Amino acid sequence: MKDFGLYLVMTDPVVGYARTAEAAVRAGVKIIQLRMKHASREDILREAREMRRVTAGTDTLFIVNDDPCIASLVEADGVHVGQGDVSPQEIREKFPELKIIGLSTHSPLQTAASNLERVDYIGVGPVYRTPTKEIPDPTLGLETMSEMIALSNRPAVAIGGIDSSNLKDVIAAGAKNYAVVRFVCKSNNPYEAIKTLMELAH
Repeated sequence: MKDFGLYLVMTDPVVGYARTAEAAVRAGVKIIQLRMKHASREDILREAREMRRVTAGTDTLFIVNDDPCIASLVEADGVHVGQGDVSPQEIREKFPELKIIGLSTHSPLQTAASNLERVDYIGVGPVYRTPTKEIPDPTLGLETMSEMIALSNRPAVAIGGIDSSNLKDVIAAGAKNYAVVRFVCKSNNPYEAIKTLMELAH
């Protein structure tokens, strides 16, 4: 898997999941993820089907957070799992149709361990404080983020509190790929928010 730049994680976008996904596809975002932590399975399936419809036949990959079963049902490109979720090995065995598996890592030790896992990319974070998790992992800061990215033998995506105010620092510290949640999802104009980030990254 090659580096991909902006990775859009979609959680409660103010203009809705479909419109935000459409903006991402139009702006040329390479990967979008559906992350609906406390929603019902029914709601997740509905939004996942809609996002698959929006991304089908485009260059934008569609990833479902946490649930390989839903990812498989809607024919998503892949799934992203955390340290306490189903193991990547198990997903490969049970869901061979999922082409991409991402894994969150929160320390250099976890990053080193991920090099032995059958994953396509890793998340490195949280770089900064973020309110998107109920029980947040300890903040890494740029130095530890940089160390973890250097340790990884596959694409690493920096995540956690990244927005237009700090993206340049994140990139200067070695991140080629960066995940954003609130800066885009809280915007009434997700397309413009995405373009702002992409311009800052160059």
